[in-house]
Amino acid sequence: MKISTKGRYALRLMLDLAVNASEEPVSLKSVAQRQGISDKYLEQIISILNRAGYVKSIRGAQGGYLLRRRPEDITVGMILRLTEGSLSPVPCIEESADAGCSRQESCVTMILWKKIYESVSNVVDQTTLQDLVDWQREKNGNYVI
Repeated sequence: MKISTKGRYALRLMLDLAVNASEEPVSLKSVAQRQGISDKYLEQIISILNRAGYVKSIRGAQGGYLLRRRPEDITVGMILRLTEGSLSPVPCIEESADAGCSRQESCVTMILWKKIYESVSNVVDQTTLQDLVDWQREKNGNYVI
């Protein structure tokens, strides 16, 4: 499994909003500058996050984005699955896999793929956006990212 730039940038965007938002919305342009990411690409990602209800758009001259949920209520897994789809290393163990493959009954490597999937899911589903905020502060003090 390889996380695409969309998934990585979505995490960075959400982390930036969590670290820099207070009562005032955060502009996408300021996130783009801090993160060194194209604002056009961030617009595509924020659209996905907005439709999913993770962020709220505030219009106007002082507009921008705010998190709709508290950082401790958003997991890394939620963000990655939204932007990446399944985190399964192989199609045959995805939750949506209908019949699987014809070798499913005798496939020993399926045990390995399931263990990898369960391990990844365990990490991303137990790591919250607040954990990332805390790690950011530990690493850089109160430095704004």
